[in-house]
Amino acid sequence: MAENLQNLSPEEEELKLAEQARIRREKLQKLCEEGNNPYAKVKYAVSARSQEIKENYNSLEGKEVSIAGRLMSRRIMGKASFAHVQDDDGLLQIYVKRDDVGEEDYASFKKDYDIGDIIGVKGYVFMTQTGEVSVHCTHIEMLSKCLLPLPEKQHGLKDTDIRYRQRELDLIVNPEVKSTFVKRSKILTALRDYLDNAGFLEVDTPVLNTIEIGASARPFKTKHNALDIDMYLRIETELYLKRLIVGGLGRVYEVGRIFRNEGMDAFHNPEFTTIECYASYLDYFDMMNLVEEMYATVANKVCGTTDITYQGTEIHLGGKWARLTMKEAVKKYSGADYEDWKSDEDARACAKKLGVTVEEGESATKGHVLIALFDAFVEDKLVQPTFIYDYPVENSPLAKRKEDEPAFTQRFEYFICGHEFGNAFSELNDPIDQKQRFVKQVEAKRAQDPACNAQVDEEFVTALEYGLPPTGGLGFGVDRLVMLLTDSATIRDVLLFPTMKPKK
Repeated sequence: MAENLQNLSPEEEELKLAEQARIRREKLQKLCEEGNNPYAKVKYAVSARSQEIKENYNSLEGKEVSIAGRLMSRRIMGKASFAHVQDDDGLLQIYVKRDDVGEEDYASFKKDYDIGDIIGVKGYVFMTQTGEVSVHCTHIEMLSKCLLPLPEKQHGLKDTDIRYRQRELDLIVNPEVKSTFVKRSKILTALRDYLDNAGFLEVDTPVLNTIEIGASARPFKTKHNALDIDMYLRIETELYLKRLIVGGLGRVYEVGRIFRNEGMDAFHNPEFTTIECYASYLDYFDMMNLVEEMYATVANKVCGTTDITYQGTEIHLGGKWARLTMKEAVKKYSGADYEDWKSDEDARACAKKLGVTVEEGESATKGHVLIALFDAFVEDKLVQPTFIYDYPVENSPLAKRKEDEPAFTQRFEYFICGHEFGNAFSELNDPIDQKQRFVKQVEAKRAQDPACNAQVDEEFVTALEYGLPPTGGLGFGVDRLVMLLTDSATIRDVLLFPTMKPKK
């Protein structure tokens, strides 16, 4: 590809690349002066793609085809040359001979063309003596000039900073990256197919909200000039979707872009994609069954199996997943038994004995302590798919309470490879209880950050007053599922353009 830069210092490499770019611009100027502007072409008739030609060689042998793509390699041998063109499906070899394309076009191919140029080729299909399906060119033309050299072939593009900032370059030179994003698209299609076939209706709800709700996630704030009001990018799609259930849309879902003004790591990006779905007259156990069936269906469609490998660990997505209450999980992995705590003080003492700091301090309740012990001792142990259910009311402001244990809610989260992948409830539909929980949530958020403008979503409470039927709800991260099914170590590998700090 580009001249080998491996043994050059960074300064020498930069000068060399600048020199190559200058030469390419000179070639462009020459072509334009000769009346051959490579950017003038508005379309090109492509009759076949690389994979199609390879797979159907027996029926296409000797027949004329026209292909187009990026010139990725070239081996000039006097009056004839071999090269490889990369199209949407992959690489295809072409054979360019002076006597077939003409002396002028062949001379231009040798002098004016560079690795990375977009070209169009017409010719007939044949197989070389080494058994490689190829196209013998009868006509070749440049469709777009590449003015910057591609990374040299032997070492590719490994620098993750460049890969994430210049995803277009990453896609050109790293075929496995393209495969990841093709798979991402197939995963989204499979998810939509599953939910559509289960009777869910896909909807769109607002991205811009007029209030900052009391949820713990910090929103991005913006300004609507015409209305002269502050607005907030959504941190979830939940409340609008449940208002649609109130309105009589019995099963709804949204593939939604979510924005949270928080930290970044291997599993978190400030903007990400979720799917939230809600079904009237179902509960959280029904949603567990839905998750199991949906994940198995999608894995089979996309990967051909429910047994996958993630970062060296075999994961079994098929069949029934493990199910533990939060109390059972904490007792199993830490030894602490919630039932032994007679008071909040007993719970705090237990946490202290186990060396766990509870964020709420002396105001921590038994529920707060249980959550802290789960985070400290349990989450990273949940490698195979596991449902953890019956969460304390303290961290579940939108979930219905359990009738026999009002300190707990009908909520679950599911974990794979030590990470949370989704969250679900039997939805709280009591407007009075909901209003009280919202008030507490807002008070807690304002106490933590006095500068925030958190408010109770009164419109949602009003909607509940019209009657929300018993409803099961589920929300899960699409990006994390894509990570799992593509064996990607970081969320940045499954986002085409992850959030990056601008270079100075």
